[in-house]
Amino acid sequence: MTISFHTLGCKLNFAESSAIGKELISRGHQRATQNQSADVCVVNTCSVTDAADHKGRQLINRLRRENPNATIIVTGCYAQLKPQEIAQITGVDYVLGNDEKFQIPQIIDQIESDHLLKRQDTFVKTSPIREINAFHPCISSTDRTRCFLKIQDGCNYFCTYCTIPMARGKSRNATIADTVALAQQAINNGMKEIVLTGVNIGDFGRSTKESFYDLIKALDQLEGEVRYRISSIEPNLLSDEIIDFVAHSRHFAPHFHIPLQSGSDTILKIMKRHYDTALFQERIDHIKSVMPKAFIGVDVMVGLRGETPELFEECRAFVSQLNVSQLHVFTYSERANTRMLDIDYIVPAKERKRRSDILHEISAQKLAAFYAEHKGEPAIVLWEGRVKGTAKVGTEEFDKQEGSKSLMSGFTENYIKLTAPYDKTKINTFERVKI
Repeated sequence: MTISFHTLGCKLNFAESSAIGKELISRGHQRATQNQSADVCVVNTCSVTDAADHKGRQLINRLRRENPNATIIVTGCYAQLKPQEIAQITGVDYVLGNDEKFQIPQIIDQIESDHLLKRQDTFVKTSPIREINAFHPCISSTDRTRCFLKIQDGCNYFCTYCTIPMARGKSRNATIADTVALAQQAINNGMKEIVLTGVNIGDFGRSTKESFYDLIKALDQLEGEVRYRISSIEPNLLSDEIIDFVAHSRHFAPHFHIPLQSGSDTILKIMKRHYDTALFQERIDHIKSVMPKAFIGVDVMVGLRGETPELFEECRAFVSQLNVSQLHVFTYSERANTRMLDIDYIVPAKERKRRSDILHEISAQKLAAFYAEHKGEPAIVLWEGRVKGTAKVGTEEFDKQEGSKSLMSGFTENYIKLTAPYDKTKINTFERVKI
């Protein structure tokens, strides 16, 4: 059968979609090309915000119009949290929870065997989140250069604004041995960059009595021309020990993504976060002391309930002085069944946008300054593929050939995107360049 996959949200979702797609291909099915009608459309959804839910509904409706005879299977966090809401969308045939998504290959085999595409009624199956104990190791394989390695799932933190524990369940992981074996498989298949991903990756080892620090030490021992990136890691779980190891490792990139969420200690307490701004500042200072050129991305949320103008100003002032490379700004939206709804003070939608715009401008300034700081510096870039357009940041060779219509792009170890004239022989290779 011809299958089209559509994934929304986080790197974890992409890793899972890729793994399921790979199994379907191994069973004799094929991926639909861009302009090809599909027999089955699989939608792996996100539900981190109301906007994510809205994107999911829009995508489902578009797929129904473009593939009127296809079986539509919806899974992911939106499906886990609001299965009946999705079941009411015209054209949806299956709604599967986060644990059930790994049964998709068997379901598609059954659809093919029964010669049944459109159902008369919508099949809905989601497991109670407290009963989910299984960990499904995954690694994406659709990109020639970079892959996402799922090392952990679930979260035992219950922040007042967040539904992820209700959608993903408790923290769990595979063993270090099994995780390293997956990484070795990716290296053997020619992957040059592996991104460690999960819901709360710093909590790795909770279900196997191991630790994230032990995992990265084991991964660093693997041979091969490869580099690792650590995706989002909680500041209270990013120890000095981990930072120092990355600074002196063979394969780990000087690149961190750390959720701050708010620069106000009052708001952090309302959010039930596990750190304060002083600890966060310590983490940033330590990274920069041992890796001055490290890229640091920071998540910040604005417009939460309880965020008075004075508390937002605390946040703005704190993030303004942080020595980081970029802010990933999120606008708060109310989520059902979260304790944040108990807070009386509500920030109007227009004011939420204004605050978001302020932090986006701060982010743009920080990123421009980070890029400018590295102009003329040597770097190692991993070339990924052909791109269209021109580059804001290039290499010396690019400057000599500015105007070339055929370009390739790639990222340096500290996540600076570079562009150069396209050279097929350099794709998926590392090159030492001057920025």
